[in-house]
Amino acid sequence: MTDPKPRARDLGLPFPGTPGPLNAITDVAGVHVGFTTLTDPSKNMRTGVTAIIPRGGQTQPQPVWAGQYDLNGNGEMTGTHWINDAGYFFGPVCITNTHGVGMVHHAATRWMIDTYADYFRDEHAWAMPVVAETYDGVMNDINAQFVTAQHALDALNAAAPGPVAEGCVGGGNGMMCYEFKGGTGTSSRILEIDGTQYTIAALVQANHGIRPWLNILGKPVGQMLTENRLIDRETGSIIVILGTDAPLSQLSLRHVAKRAAIGIGRGGSPGGSNSGDIFLAFSVANPGPMPQMDGAIATRPKLNGEWMDPLYLAAVESVEEAVVNAMVAAEDAPTFKPAGRICSGIDRNRLRAIFS
Repeated sequence: MTDPKPRARDLGLPFPGTPGPLNAITDVAGVHVGFTTLTDPSKNMRTGVTAIIPRGGQTQPQPVWAGQYDLNGNGEMTGTHWINDAGYFFGPVCITNTHGVGMVHHAATRWMIDTYADYFRDEHAWAMPVVAETYDGVMNDINAQFVTAQHALDALNAAAPGPVAEGCVGGGNGMMCYEFKGGTGTSSRILEIDGTQYTIAALVQANHGIRPWLNILGKPVGQMLTENRLIDRETGSIIVILGTDAPLSQLSLRHVAKRAAIGIGRGGSPGGSNSGDIFLAFSVANPGPMPQMDGAIATRPKLNGEWMDPLYLAAVESVEEAVVNAMVAAEDAPTFKPAGRICSGIDRNRLRAIFS
């Protein structure tokens, strides 16, 4: 999974905050990430699946405490009705393209049944996996529905700790960000609250924005790098997944998810009307049995909401950097609609020069 391409910090971009050792969502203990990347220019195929397993390597299900927020709802993230009611989910989070959600959902359900076999055999268990999407129809023949259940299973089975590839990988393979090649990006932050250290991290599938909006660390980069524009109005989306090891209530996790909007707003996006800007925050703290298997009185530690500001700031910073990492890692790709053009990766040398 190691990606040898430079990241935004390697170009001298002075992002604030202290990243974790990998500057990735896998800095949150137990989080695994895997990809299936599908590229075949002869078929106009450029798509894939990204899999995030918050409690990787387990064979017994445990709730993953969570909160969810939509900045703009022109998109899909399955399972969120239950997350908003119950404050948790279990199993994986997958991200793909708009027309691949059904196949990925089918596969994620199968993976959950197989992975937590005893639970599904012995209990009245149900699977409600989280599957999100963004539209890759500029670079991929999305109507061909290339993504299969096996591709999703391959991504789930490949999920592992360690460095996370970025750019044109997994579900981000066919995505465009501020009219540059976009895709998958990640970043993390270490913070301290009342003497205890926590990690929070983001993984994004960045497919949003138009060039004139783009700001990076306060500089109007989109107005400096104006070549090779492809669209004149917002037609994309962004999925943000935030993970942390801080013990948070469901309400606090919803508040964290809301801060993803500020993170993408720092990059210049107002959240366009045709964009699906959909965010999920989860915590791996407080592992324990499924609520249906627990006692009548459930107690677990959680941070006081009055102490949350450092975590909010770290969430904003990690989202902001993850989006730029997605663009910096991405490479030029031919377009499908309109045909015959190139979606250019951001010029790393020119970006470096802007910040030198």
